[in-house]
Amino acid sequence: MVDNVEWSEEQEASARSKVQENSSQLLPQDKQEEYEVNAKRYWDDFYKIHENGFFKDRHWLFTEFPELAPNRNPGHNEDSVREHIYKEESNNEGLGSCENGHCSLETRAENQLNLMKSTPTFCTEELAPQKHGEVNQSYGDYPGSSASYRILEVGCGAGNTVFPILQTNNDPGLFVYCCDFSTTAVDLVRNNAEYDSSRCFAFVHDLCNDQSPFPMPDESLDVVILIFVLSAILPEKMQCVVYRLSRLLKPGGMILLRDYGRYDLAQLRFKKGQCLSDNFYVRGDGTRVYFFTQDELDDLFTRAGLEKIQNLVDRRLQVNRGKQMTMYRVWIQCKYQKPAAPQLRWT
Repeated sequence: MVDNVEWSEEQEASARSKVQENSSQLLPQDKQEEYEVNAKRYWDDFYKIHENGFFKDRHWLFTEFPELAPNRNPGHNEDSVREHIYKEESNNEGLGSCENGHCSLETRAENQLNLMKSTPTFCTEELAPQKHGEVNQSYGDYPGSSASYRILEVGCGAGNTVFPILQTNNDPGLFVYCCDFSTTAVDLVRNNAEYDSSRCFAFVHDLCNDQSPFPMPDESLDVVILIFVLSAILPEKMQCVVYRLSRLLKPGGMILLRDYGRYDLAQLRFKKGQCLSDNFYVRGDGTRVYFFTQDELDDLFTRAGLEKIQNLVDRRLQVNRGKQMTMYRVWIQCKYQKPAAPQLRWT
């Protein structure tokens, strides 16, 4: 794998041409609505088929996002991590494989792991009242209420992010929340032998439903992490989602994101007839994906009142020697912070 690959003008022009071609024929509106209405079912089906075997555990997270284990020694297990990464890169099994538009490689030495300028949709400012049987937030009676450091992973899938966090971050004050649109995915997390309800709470949640309450109050989280998740949401709903998540952050809290960038291999592989709107596609299994620019993500987060800490594009060249394939991956990595509460000045 080659890091930080510079694209030539010719290569970028070729990618742009492929996108223009595969987006020249949009799906009819009734089909698009069907994918939106049935989105949960498509993701449930995905996890029923793959369970926890599609994405590998994301141990690279702590290099890219040290905020997930702030008390961890940066040199801790450094040699073993390097060895693990080398072994993963040397093992070509499945390297570069794509199934129904899901490319199993997602990230940096990365263990083979794998706006939109329109007006944002209206977001309800207040969450809906608690329903019977839901966690009562009113008096601090919620999972993790006694924790000193709280992380929420959105779109947890089968737990490929949450379990490495629980394994690596040994802070006794840590509590990790994780949610997914898919009931099947959340069941996979809860049924995992490493799931510890004293340190973790997994729950089903529809980010796009602003009437669906979270199990924790506003301004209670130190970190919200989005790993290849925002791209699965209808573009017109992304701003509302970011607003909702930003409200959960403590002052000084941070949203960490890694997602698909414009002209990634996965975007160029789509065929004509799979495009829903500009840079938004449906895979063969019915799940959907958007390919971002840095400016689009910056606009989403700054509109929500967050401040940029990091917004970078990560271009990688991956080589599958067994299949004699070269693959150009493009991801975007972001860190956006909620402004700290203003300090009182004594006169």
